[in-house]
Amino acid sequence: MLGRFLEFSIATPDIRASLSFYGKLGFSPAEVGEAWSHPYAVVSDGRIVLGLHQSAEFDSSLTFVKPDLFKHLGSFERLDLAFEFKRLGNDVFNEVGWRDPAGHLIRLVEARTFSPPERAPNARSSCGYFLEIALPAAARDAAKAHWEALGFVGMDDDESVLPHVSCTSDTIDVGLYDPSQVRAPTLLFEVDDLKATMAALERLGVTAAKRVPTAVKSLPALLVDSPEGTPIIMSAATA
Repeated sequence: MLGRFLEFSIATPDIRASLSFYGKLGFSPAEVGEAWSHPYAVVSDGRIVLGLHQSAEFDSSLTFVKPDLFKHLGSFERLDLAFEFKRLGNDVFNEVGWRDPAGHLIRLVEARTFSPPERAPNARSSCGYFLEIALPAAARDAAKAHWEALGFVGMDDDESVLPHVSCTSDTIDVGLYDPSQVRAPTLLFEVDDLKATMAALERLGVTAAKRVPTAVKSLPALLVDSPEGTPIIMSAATA
């Protein structure tokens, strides 16, 4: 229903610092268009795409492409969504946005804003294998129902090391977590060798975060913060 996942759109006060950071980790830059008037860049590890937006007025979001957006708007209005904005017209870049029950912004745009970067099919960043965008959600049942109404398949994963609700789709997976475990929208990766990953990151000048949620401290996992504050968790692969 949402269309195809485009990017995890991130507001950054210093786009050069964010680009440098993700470049160190092995993300590849993409060629961007002119949809946005503010400084904009895109990086990808081949599985997750990050849109970096340098604008004080831009809200971070999960962004999807929905061609013919105006034609499909009625199906979203019938869900009684509380739209934060609707920018539609012949002379604007068409986009609409609303928040899920946990307060996370979902943005629909009518067209792609970048060309996919060329990257070897099996290439990975230093972060490992991307799993999902982890979102804090106090009312997980309500958030699960919302994402299911948008076409995702929600499943309770109580056997995980961090119990959560897994919401899957063809183009992106979203995890709904207790806010005590995940405090902000977080990129979750899996690595084969956590110690080797930690050593590799240290060689790159990337250090572990100092403030780590108690639940994450007890895991075989590493948490780092990007320059703009996006948390990245790299957990050890389970057998």
